[in-house]
Amino acid sequence: MPHRPSPLARHLLAAALARTGDEMAGPALLLLALGVTGGPARASALFGALLVSAALGGPLLGALLDRARRPGHLLAAALTGYATGLGLLLLGLGRAPYPLLLALALLTGLLGPALSGGWTSQVPALVPPAALPRAAALDGLGFTAATLLGPALAGLCASLAGAPAAVATALALVLLAAPAALRLPPRREGPRPHHVLAALGAGARAVRTTRALARATLVSTVSSAGQGVFVSCAPLLGARLLGGAAHGTALLALGAASALAAGAVLARRPTALPPDALLGASVLVLAAAPLLAAVPAPWALVAAVLLTGAGEGPQLTALLAIRHRDAPPGLRGQVFTTGASLKITAYALGAALAGALAAHSLTAALLTGATLNLLAGAAFRALRPLTAAARP
Repeated sequence: MPHRPSPLARHLLAAALARTGDEMAGPALLLLALGVTGGPARASALFGALLVSAALGGPLLGALLDRARRPGHLLAAALTGYATGLGLLLLGLGRAPYPLLLALALLTGLLGPALSGGWTSQVPALVPPAALPRAAALDGLGFTAATLLGPALAGLCASLAGAPAAVATALALVLLAAPAALRLPPRREGPRPHHVLAALGAGARAVRTTRALARATLVSTVSSAGQGVFVSCAPLLGARLLGGAAHGTALLALGAASALAAGAVLARRPTALPPDALLGASVLVLAAAPLLAAVPAPWALVAAVLLTGAGEGPQLTALLAIRHRDAPPGLRGQVFTTGASLKITAYALGAALAGALAAHSLTAALLTGATLNLLAGAAFRALRPLTAAARP
């Protein structure tokens, strides 16, 4: 008989497909909108709308996942809705009024956290508790791989068949993951709030009052804004140091490869370093990267991109481990989707801030990216969890 993949392997593969489609969707939509609208301002606004609305959709989606008897069915519906939104944007660009397209991008972005935190929140249902650290590390590794493959596939598809084909490929990858979501096991019965609003309040309290969760959420959100700044500066750095803006964007793949390598090392020994310490160290590495990129030399830019990956990969692994460790069982979906939505929105805001600053001074934008990660490091130091003796 042929060997069947384990439920975890099937889940991680589907999550990687959906996330690759998600990582393709933004760049592909941006390329398509640039070609259709002819203006970078409108194209960037459409791209930003797809990201920034995640902060509203994440908590509600998490509350619904925590209450659903079959969370996989809800996750599959969210994936289908996201792909449908991308399809409508593909059909509407150049035909529908721009304000309507902007509203559609905002609505589609509400479902974005399903492709990140929604998948991760279901991992504990597939493995015994002892296997959770390694499963979480493998999940983070797939997430990083999607970050590497998504933009590259978007560029390749757009080059070979045009931007519409890139958007169509992105939505197809998202839809391919839906059958695996339908096969997720039903939720184990347990106490849960009677109303969605009560569930939302309980989830927000869990993130706010659980010290380690609050620290990880704040640190990763502020750091994500800093990462958005650095990525937005990459094309300008490429134009200044490498002879073309496209070279700077392509160089980001090197950073993703560095993150993938770091994640692979951690996946082999997921308990070698405490996740909290790994989180604190990652923001210092990410603060050093834009400072190094401010040095006007190609070698410094390459080193900065490698350093960014070396910080991003371990940060994601640490963040997932902390959430799996400290999220209350009945609120796990909210903890993951809320955290994902905050990171997505912070990243979009950081990218927008970088665009405004870089128009006047690229160095000022890079220093802002470093400052945001240093602020994340200060928050990490300030929000120290209570010692075991002091906990109630």
